[in-house]
Amino acid sequence: MIFDKQNKAITTERLVLRLFQKSDAEEVTRLCNNYNIYKNTLYLPFPYTINDALSWIDTHLDNFDNNKLYEFAITDKKNGTLLGAIALSNKQQFDHGEIAYWVGEEFWGNGYATEAAQAIIKFAFEEKKYHKVFARYFNSNPASGRVLQKIGMKQEGLMIDHVKKEDNYEDLVYYGVINQLK
Repeated sequence: MIFDKQNKAITTERLVLRLFQKSDAEEVTRLCNNYNIYKNTLYLPFPYTINDALSWIDTHLDNFDNNKLYEFAITDKKNGTLLGAIALSNKQQFDHGEIAYWVGEEFWGNGYATEAAQAIIKFAFEEKKYHKVFARYFNSNPASGRVLQKIGMKQEGLMIDHVKKEDNYEDLVYYGVINQLK
């Protein structure tokens, strides 16, 4: 993982994690306007519109510059294809943050979420000096749990019927990892 401070980008073996641009809005809309992504995410609206994408992207640079939230486009290093998104929150008073991600359905099963999440963990610990990173996912989405396991996170808890999604209550599974570099 290489973090380019000037360009606010992270490079891995196959990916470049970079800030979203307004020009990404159409592709974000296409990828996010997918029921299978919606049903596995906590806050993504459905249907997903171009205005959703533009208003979301519009906040990224300020959030990044103010150390509130780091939201990156997951892109293919070779051809620049937008594959998904990954975010890291910054709770400075606790020295921790939460990661959240989505990958376009057509790109599932290629390890992109795992590679991006590994890079974000390194960014959190090496660049931002976090003490802990955590994540949560719907118990009905075990693939997300496998990503967290692969990047070294451990299950910390299960919140039964914790959120409501489409008139159904969902269990949230919490995972975390402590910075061993300190």
